[in-house]
Amino acid sequence: MISPLTYFGIHLTLLLPPILILGWLAVRRDRAWWGVRPLSGLVIMIALAVVYTTPFTNRLIPAGVWWYGDGAVLATVWYTPIEEYLFFVLQPILTALWLFQVRPSADRSLAIPRIHRLLGVAGGLAIAVIGWALLDTTATYYLGWLLLWAGPVLAIQWGFGLTYLWDVRRSLLVAIAVPTLYLWVVDRIAIELGVWVISDTHTTGYALLGLPIEEALFFLVTNLFVVQGITMYVWLLDRIGAASAWPSASPRLPTNSDDR
Repeated sequence: MISPLTYFGIHLTLLLPPILILGWLAVRRDRAWWGVRPLSGLVIMIALAVVYTTPFTNRLIPAGVWWYGDGAVLATVWYTPIEEYLFFVLQPILTALWLFQVRPSADRSLAIPRIHRLLGVAGGLAIAVIGWALLDTTATYYLGWLLLWAGPVLAIQWGFGLTYLWDVRRSLLVAIAVPTLYLWVVDRIAIELGVWVISDTHTTGYALLGLPIEEALFFLVTNLFVVQGITMYVWLLDRIGAASAWPSASPRLPTNSDDR
């Protein structure tokens, strides 16, 4: 099927405009995050997204989990269209610029209970194990790979800052929910227009308003990666900065007038 809109057209019409608006707001609003700390966090998230997602897509595309409409992409590198690699960059930018408006933060030390770290790591690894178990069934192949791929990242993030993330959970929910809902709409439009096609064979058949549940989960977990990663990165730098700015002090010994 020939798509009436290209993948690059999706970027131009549905991703670039909100990015420009949110970028303008981030620069103009005094209450928005801006500067070296959040922007360097965004750069790190983009680099990790490209490095970590490239093997994932290049494993699933040749397996037939999804494919692209005729004429919908310009070219491919490995098995992945160049527009997909561009999406690895644009999604973190979109999500981060919204996060900068919300700016979740709490006054908490980097020292958190060890049991919380263990629970965070265990939760992420449990997701990965469930994903591994689902790989054996054709209908859960996409879901299995998605959970297996997401689990280790979540284990690292939750292991480092689960307590802090819980402290800022309300603003974190807003920071994650808005770009996730928007990208669900973008994905649904692209599927409806035939820009890409999700396999019926490798998915469970469950859908959320016409969007395969696997696709919905993909955007949820990737936005989790970005929002949690940048939030904890800024928290880490803030605490390090606060510690280095604190004047060092040594215990004051009692003064004995006879020693003068």
